[in-house]
Amino acid sequence: MTTAKQQLIEHISADAVFHGDFTLTSGKKATYYIDLRKVSLDYRVAPLIGEVMVDLISTIPDVYAVGGLTMGADPIAASVLHQGVALGKGYHAFVVRKEPKDHGRGKQVEGPDLEGKRVIVLEDTSTTGGSPLKAVEALLKVGAEIAAVAVVVDRDTGAQQIIEAAGYPYLYAIGLADLGLAP
Repeated sequence: MTTAKQQLIEHISADAVFHGDFTLTSGKKATYYIDLRKVSLDYRVAPLIGEVMVDLISTIPDVYAVGGLTMGADPIAASVLHQGVALGKGYHAFVVRKEPKDHGRGKQVEGPDLEGKRVIVLEDTSTTGGSPLKAVEALLKVGAEIAAVAVVVDRDTGAQQIIEAAGYPYLYAIGLADLGLAP
């Protein structure tokens, strides 16, 4: 019997890793690209992501909600929300917009009230740590307490060091070696 993590690695390797010449968000060049939306929005894979991520964050106490910068974190947060319930955990989810809305209530963080609540910032694939830190900035403005940053796939390109240097624990479920991409 294969574990959820093994199944997730197989799906990512088969359907979300692309080889060629790519420019990453950071501007750096890469010979492969991991497009996690190819699997995070797949009904077969989303529950696996939720199960693996719930397992990853389950030791962090008193977590009220999970989420991150739209769009990469959105399906991850939804998976954790749903699988958390299935696994006996009660995580709320939130979405952080790239910029505050210019209409309505002008919110940048959508979802439950997070003031004074412990949250985990999620990301699908982390390269520079920029997206989680942008989410952290918005969350601190609404009074949330950042318990950790947790990513599905870490590209081993310095995000962990940047997040930890900013003072936040960094967790990841899958590394490049798991995907056969380690140098």
